[in-house]
Amino acid sequence: MNGPIPARVDEPVKEALLGLVADALDAGWSTSRVCGTLELDRGRLWRWQRRQGDGTLADRRPGGNPIHKLLDWEQAAIVELYTTWGPVDMSHRKLAHRGSYTNTVWVSPSTVDRVLARHGLALKGDPRPGRSKKTPWPEWCEWRPNQLWCWDMSQFEQCVAGKYVYGIVDLVSRKWIATIVAAEATSTQVRVLFLNALETEGLLTNDIQARLAALDETIPEPDDDTVPLLVAVSDNGTEMKSRDTRKFLAACSIAQHFGRRSTPTDQAWIETLWGHVKAENPTLMTITDPATLAVELERARTHYNSVRLHEAIGYVTPNDEHVGRGDAIRAARRAGLDKADQERRAWHRAHRDQP
Repeated sequence: MNGPIPARVDEPVKEALLGLVADALDAGWSTSRVCGTLELDRGRLWRWQRRQGDGTLADRRPGGNPIHKLLDWEQAAIVELYTTWGPVDMSHRKLAHRGSYTNTVWVSPSTVDRVLARHGLALKGDPRPGRSKKTPWPEWCEWRPNQLWCWDMSQFEQCVAGKYVYGIVDLVSRKWIATIVAAEATSTQVRVLFLNALETEGLLTNDIQARLAALDETIPEPDDDTVPLLVAVSDNGTEMKSRDTRKFLAACSIAQHFGRRSTPTDQAWIETLWGHVKAENPTLMTITDPATLAVELERARTHYNSVRLHEAIGYVTPNDEHVGRGDAIRAARRAGLDKADQERRAWHRAHRDQP
């Protein structure tokens, strides 16, 4: 045996070591010298010698006998609970509470889980939902401003008379296109929102206005030869999927694209917009007058589009990216960084004697 004695050794090894120590002591060695040579702690040696005299040198089975250990009838009751209520509850947590609910057994959920595993039993559990696949963008869609709009509604609870605020953001430029404050969430608000957005972007053509003027109860059928104006991305809210909204957007030549249910990341652009607006303008959450809220939201929209640098588009403003200045600004920054680096190097080479 080389090195220190392991933390746990069998009885024969202990007896051999004790015999070796006894022989060394008979030969005139001191206990400290023996323990130092064997790298054996003296307290450990004394315990072994005492246990050898008591006949208990062999280690007892680990784990001991806990006083809170489950009784046999409790384990049997848990198995019986599994047999009777497992198909109903389908969860070890519910099964544990079912035990006390039926005045049968009082144990924790983790105890139920361990007992069932010990007996090779497994609860069926709720069926795992299948992995959904995100719907791809239409083939005709281009990655440029005014091709992909994401829209949604956010609530400002303090403004009871106008707590529903709708907004549209451009996926490519991240420009906050339009917003409205409304007292209710219906297709009428959707119509106003998109008319404002189309007019703001100069997309409300005479052809679209004529189709809207002649709009009846039928939903316009898309022409296979006509490419839609843009795609409107949203969740599956009631006003998003209503017949009136579908009819209006079809007349505006706007294709709808719905995210997956219970997957807000499919509308991450508008969710991020509302998150930043509320976090950076906390006073908006305290406004109670709808007119004041509308004015403050417009002020926030102007700042968001023309002043605030947006990380996702390379630290330019959404207005810069929307009108095509973003590439030039980013290129100018890279060129400026290179020029500044060269100027610093040149200065330090010319002034090596200065710190």
